[in-house]
Amino acid sequence: MSEETVTSSAGQSPPTQDGAANRRPGMVLVIVLALQTMLILDVNVVNIALPDLKEALDFTPTGLSWVLSSYLLTFGGLLLLGGRAGDVLGHRRGMLIGVTVFTLASLLGGLANSAGMLLAARALQGVGAAIAAPTVLALIATHFTDNKSRARALGLYAAVSGSGAAIGLIGGGLLTDWLSWRWVLFINVPIGIVLLIAAPMFIHETERKPARFDLGGALTSTVGMTALVYGFIRAAESGWGDTLTLGSFALAIVLLALFVFIETHAKQPITPLRLFADRNRATGYLSLLFVMAAGNAMFFFLTQFLQEVRGFTPIQAGLAFVPLAVLILAASSIAAKVLPKAGPRVLTAVGAAAISIGLIWFARITPEAEYVSALLGPMLVAGLGMGTLLVGVTTILMSGIAPEETGAASGLLNVMQQIGGALGLAIMVTVFGAASRGAADEVPAGLDAKGAADFVLTEGVTTAFAWGAGFTALTILLTLIMRTVPMGGGEEAEPAPEQGANPAREVTAP
Repeated sequence: MSEETVTSSAGQSPPTQDGAANRRPGMVLVIVLALQTMLILDVNVVNIALPDLKEALDFTPTGLSWVLSSYLLTFGGLLLLGGRAGDVLGHRRGMLIGVTVFTLASLLGGLANSAGMLLAARALQGVGAAIAAPTVLALIATHFTDNKSRARALGLYAAVSGSGAAIGLIGGGLLTDWLSWRWVLFINVPIGIVLLIAAPMFIHETERKPARFDLGGALTSTVGMTALVYGFIRAAESGWGDTLTLGSFALAIVLLALFVFIETHAKQPITPLRLFADRNRATGYLSLLFVMAAGNAMFFFLTQFLQEVRGFTPIQAGLAFVPLAVLILAASSIAAKVLPKAGPRVLTAVGAAAISIGLIWFARITPEAEYVSALLGPMLVAGLGMGTLLVGVTTILMSGIAPEETGAASGLLNVMQQIGGALGLAIMVTVFGAASRGAADEVPAGLDAKGAADFVLTEGVTTAFAWGAGFTALTILLTLIMRTVPMGGGEEAEPAPEQGANPAREVTAP
């Protein structure tokens, strides 16, 4: 596949727009933070609505994971291409295109009357998010040029990113309980319309830079990962010997091999494979993939356990996750302060150990598990581990990066979050499906239909949690082969991340 060359005919932004934008920096900040909030909420706000979606659109238990995976795959697979589009077309134009696609897709998703229509809309949402998301930090950088205002803007950006999980879970519960599951998608429409009206009024266009769109790399990686995820989910429903299962894995191998070939020969590759040549970054990316796999699966399965087995309402389920989300944010702040003394490898290992403990604890729950006595404890332990680990692994991934590769490295970090979450969830769903089928043959005598269903679902969920603990335990082993990151104030020290942002909060909580 060839690259499409795109060049700019207009290099500088109009001075009148610059002046107008600079007189209203507060509005610029409101607009970009509203965009960031809308994008970051979209996974968790839908998570709480999953049981209602399953009933309304007749999803299978394993097929339900596509509601998350279809969004994550297109978002992650096209994220680097979206960042390149902002450079080429101008970041304001990129933002407007991305928000338009995202808003229309949200409307279509809310109107969906079938599972296929909803999944198509979710995939289209991911396309819009991939175009719009990279423009947020770029617009902050171009509109806030002095250190003080930029630091304030980045601090608010970090706060929005860090609190997104809690806001999304509560908001999803409120919308689903008071209105319907459709409103977790409809809510994006008025926000998107306001952004489309306000952005041209207050945000000036940035300089457009000639570059190449690596369309071949973007398409082969996205379709290849989708085929891989489909293979795992198909295996959960139809077994490993199924023709479509085997065909999906074969297609994934071919496309991902083609992706590697394209990236090694492209003049401007969408994924600089040389970043994986460094031992720390290779193990760091793998660690991030494992953690996002376990984290996304934990939210996905706990949501269903709370509502389908324990009978929580959507609002109650959303509030149940708040302690975990808050502890992720608090732990990341504390970990950032102790990072210079402890070092990123230690934080990564300690965080992975805490997540493993939390997941093993979750793997012991029964259908009668009470929230305070059986679920709150492992939630808090897992949240502590996630916040701590994300600081360590982000620091490892962003250390020793050449200035010209900082953008690619940080973009790839975010890609690994989305792709890792989708692939990991697919593997966990496969485990869940196999365990559920086995449990269906071992239902204890004397249980009614509801009790039998609760037993089967709980057995599948706890098995998935146990596998998740195995993934995070592998992260501990990976830290043993990482090199020590040179630090300024002790054994290791915190490197300055891109644009001065807190590394603990550049990573979106699962």
